[in-house]
Amino acid sequence: MIYPLKSAKSAFKNIMIDSIDWKILKELQENARISFAELGRRVGLTTPAVIERVRKMEDAKIIKGYAAEIDTAKVGLPITAFIRMSISGVDYSRIIEVVENSKEVLECHRGTGNDSFIMKVAVANVEHLQNLIDKLVPYGITTTSIVLSSPVKSRVISNE
Repeated sequence: MIYPLKSAKSAFKNIMIDSIDWKILKELQENARISFAELGRRVGLTTPAVIERVRKMEDAKIIKGYAAEIDTAKVGLPITAFIRMSISGVDYSRIIEVVENSKEVLECHRGTGNDSFIMKVAVANVEHLQNLIDKLVPYGITTTSIVLSSPVKSRVISNE
């Protein structure tokens, strides 16, 4: 994967990302609930200085939001799967509408190549997965892979 260079300018408001900003981003990705005071200590800034940098990165949409990571199995959705769809000659807005209205779809990406869409889904059981696939097949050909394990679940983006 290619990461931006240390001196790369953001496409948003021409903000320059320096080494301290990268440290802030790393810390927030590892723990978005960290206090500004603790974040400042870790990156060598005062609390007001770190607040200002975080706000600038939020305003520039470098930091897009903060979220809680949920264990899907513990909320009744133990099966994670990827559904790939190949679509040709179909109005993409219809499949997008179906996907947006399917609460099982955690992520949906439109791509190039043979797969028009790639979706990450969480379901309660195989029957639930089958029902979701049945909603999608009128719009294209689906290929489904069930996740057995996730050796790399998420990765911190850094300049290192």
